[in-house]
Amino acid sequence: MRISKRFTLAASAAFIALFATSAMAEGEKIVIGTEGAYPPFNNLESDGTLTGFDVDIAKAMCEEMKAECTFVTQDWDGIIPALIAKKFDAIIASMSITAERKEQVDFSKKYYNTPPAIVVPKDSEIKEATPEALAGKSLGAQGSTTHSNYAEAHMKDAEVKMYPTADEYKLDIANGRIDAVIDDVVVLSEWLKTDDGACCKLLGTLPVDPVINGEGAGVAVRKGDTALADKFTAAVAAIRANGKYQEINAKYFPFDVYGD
Repeated sequence: MRISKRFTLAASAAFIALFATSAMAEGEKIVIGTEGAYPPFNNLESDGTLTGFDVDIAKAMCEEMKAECTFVTQDWDGIIPALIAKKFDAIIASMSITAERKEQVDFSKKYYNTPPAIVVPKDSEIKEATPEALAGKSLGAQGSTTHSNYAEAHMKDAEVKMYPTADEYKLDIANGRIDAVIDDVVVLSEWLKTDDGACCKLLGTLPVDPVINGEGAGVAVRKGDTALADKFTAAVAAIRANGKYQEINAKYFPFDVYGD
């Protein structure tokens, strides 16, 4: 997705709504916030529809909960403040469950868990995904993410450059303006399969830092809304048990992203 498309659609359609199912019984109404700029997990398409693993899993959870769910797009750096301000009821946007975020919001149990990784240009002289190999290099990351936090904590000798969206760091590495990028291994791997990602290669995954990377991606809700968080947790367990999760997983990935 091009950056210009992301911002044009965000400006012209600040509130993008999408019913979780066309044949759902009357039930609880839940508004879900997502970013819409993080493929293959969530992406706002040119026709204004939301696609991706987060979105499909959210729909499956809502169907299991017999809830009527709509989606709203929100820039990542404002997504928790928007939840707190009651612009939506839950965040389903590949948000890692971390101690720092738990100070602001409550979470369901995880619905997937994948490690961070490093990507470099194909002709890069960087040979290893290590702090030593990245020392003195420019490293791009989406700001306000576990990946940017990881880079600042573990790649202290690299020049960490923050970007509002993943699209923007991808554009810079493709045009030779930075030496490497850090993000979720699935996000990077899927990007490398595209024409835009033909510039680059996966250097390797990084050791998970439990404090920074957290417990996996969960559904965030407002502090104290534990009943809603518990409903999402139960829904994840149910779709794992009935095979719906595996069906959606297979649509996007050749392995189980649920993790350990």
